[in-house]
Formats: sequence, C-alpha cells, structure tokens
Amino acid sequence: MKLFLVNSIRTNNFNDEQIMGKIKNMWEEDYSNLEHHQNSIFGVYYDYESNYKGDYSLSVGIEESYGKYFIEIPKNEKYEIFKVDTTDEKGVINTWSKIWEQEEAGLLERAYSYDFEKYSTNGEIEIYIAIK
Repeated sequence: MKLFLVNSIRTNNFNDEQIMGKIKNMWEEDYSNLEHHQNSIFGVYYDYESNYKGDYSLSVGIEESYGKYFIEIPKNEKYEIFKVDTTDEKGVINTWSKIWEQEEAGLLERAYSYDFEKYSTNGEIEIYIAIK
C-alpha cells in the first residue's frame, strides 16, 4: 500500500511532554486540509527506535497522490487488527493501551515496522499492528 504523506512528526509516548499537543495539532491541521477528501485517512507509525517506549515517527497519509513524500507499506506484512470503540471519545487511546498490555503480557509479538490507524469514511477506526 502506497500512502502519500500529508504531515509528519517525531515523538515518544513517554518522554515527550508535548506529545498530545503535537498529535492533536497535526490531526486538526490535516483534517482541515483534507476536509473534502472522500476516502480513508491513515495515521502511520514507523521508524521505531526500539519498541513502543522509544521514539517513532507518525504521519498522516492518504492513498491518493498528495505532494512528493510517501511511504510504501510492504504487501507481505502480517497484521493483527484492533477495532476502536468509536462511541468512546478516548477509544483510540484506550485501544493503544490494550495493545501495549497485550504486548507486555506476551500475547502480541510486534514487528515494529509499519503500524497504522485506518479512519474509514463510514466512521469506523481500525488499528493495524504489524506482527512477526
């Protein structure tokens, strides 16, 4: 899957005091730029320093041509898919917490290549976690 990058940040879940502001500002800016976009929008996590406790890059991407920067997610990746409870305003955060808990418990062996959130036009949100 080829995703054209709309915006990107580098951050850390535990050592970046500005993380929520960075992510919120990036998404708000991108949603205003993509307000007429008719297809799914993706949040892509990649370039992991180590695991979910290390630095990583986060980009907003779309499948349609947009600018000159893109990410090519390998076709042979295997994913565990987590559905987000969209009735809960903290559904995405809660789903990531569940993913981390499963990893800590040894129930999820992550590949740390390309993970992504898929925001579908019907309002559904799914988080795809690359697994070994």
